[in-house]
Amino acid sequence: MARGTPFDATTARALIDEKRALPGAALPILHALQHQFGYIDDAAIPLIADALNISKAEVLGVVSFYHDFRRAPADGPVLKLCRAESCQAVGCEDLIEHLRERHGITPDSARPDGALHVETVYCLGNCALSPAALYDGAPYGRLDAAAIDLMVQHAAGSET
Repeated sequence: MARGTPFDATTARALIDEKRALPGAALPILHALQHQFGYIDDAAIPLIADALNISKAEVLGVVSFYHDFRRAPADGPVLKLCRAESCQAVGCEDLIEHLRERHGITPDSARPDGALHVETVYCLGNCALSPAALYDGAPYGRLDAAAIDLMVQHAAGSET
């Protein structure tokens, strides 16, 4: 997933207008904004509310309910680790512990240097390849500690 472009209200309005007639338009709009900018800027909230004729509180409710939406840009890659049943059955919790012990990273937080954001998700739909993750939007499966180490090194800009 790209870090996105700087927020621009004109671009945001165009994305909102493109999706506003869709059924359940709030989610497609939010996904389009997140894809474009890398997060949901506070300035987009009233634009969405006006376009959909709903309150700003309703828009914020959707943004806060779905953990996939960010309220601020990520300053580094995002690793989304699945912790659903299939991934639990084949060792995702061991990978979580490995991240804590080896790299000092806890889920749903950033590395101490901010280079990697690790987020918990519950099902990526990649159960056949459990344990699974998304690293900067790309799916990975059958993860092990070595694969996690490579992702952490890549995020830190290390080639070793």
